Amino acid sequence: MKNYSKLLLIIIFFNVSAAFANDEKYIAAMQKNIDALYKAQDPAAIQNVVNALDRIAAAEKTKWEPQYYIGYGYVMMAFRESDKVKKDSYLDLSLAAINKGKELLPNDSEFAALEGFVHMIRVTVDPPTRGPQFGRLSMEMFEKSLALNPENPRALALKAQMQYGTAKFFGQSTTEACTTLNASLTKFETFKSENVLAPTWGKIMADGMKEDCK
Repeated sequence: MKNYSKLLLIIIFFNVSAAFANDEKYIAAMQKNIDALYKAQDPAAIQNVVNALDRIAAAEKTKWEPQYYIGYGYVMMAFRESDKVKKDSYLDLSLAAINKGKELLPNDSEFAALEGFVHMIRVTVDPPTRGPQFGRLSMEMFEKSLALNPENPRALALKAQMQYGTAKFFGQSTTEACTTLNASLTKFETFKSENVLAPTWGKIMADGMKEDCK
């Protein structure tokens, strides 16, 4: 019985050690690709990172982070794309990844904000016809994101962009948008990431709006 107990403890030890080793490899691989994604400046570079994240997602089917960053990568490709058909295609791929991630991590503020980002970029394809539908959807997702986490600076920054674009389109005051932007900038100053793989993007985007709100 003693030998059996010792054997069982050894098996448990090695299983736990293997799990820790796998987690360390996963975290290292994700950190490398997240950093590369944040630094990528053109669609080809972003696509290379997304391809790597796809491979990680295939191996780590219970992890939400690869799907989140795949979604982020595709929305950034759409953001930089001028061709309307390609832009929509990237947004479709982004939303597909977001939906997969939401199955793994339901009711998450970051996924809600990212989904709102997708809808916001949909508007830019054809503002007069898409604005009513996708503008509403984007604002709904930003509000959901903030309801889940009022401290999320990315949700505020994206909401400010949507408010500003809508106000300019209709020739209205941008005061509300600038108030939201200032709230976002304040949150970014005190923002602390939950873990090494949690999203940290958005401050550069928010900083870019400062001139519009002077």
